[in-house]
Amino acid sequence: MDAETKIEFISENYPDCLICDGFDDAIMGIVERFGMNPVVLYNKNKCLRILQNRDGMTEEEAIEFYYYNIVGAYVGEYTPCFAEIL
Repeated sequence: MDAETKIEFISENYPDCLICDGFDDAIMGIVERFGMNPVVLYNKNKCLRILQNRDGMTEEEAIEFYYYNIVGAYVGEYTPCFAEIL
């Protein structure tokens, strides 16, 4: 499924979920946990590559930006999750 189709699917089926602007290609799917709202799941490594390729950041800059501005940006109960794929 391409990024645009994923965004459409999320918008139609999970309208309350929050999307990280500019990271559509890193979307993996939806995460559900008992007693919590479903949220969008992103691939951490793809997010870091996007920051490096799109914004010209070094690996160190991308990691710092990722943790401070993306993971560190709690915006409520629909805040996305990030997975490190091994």
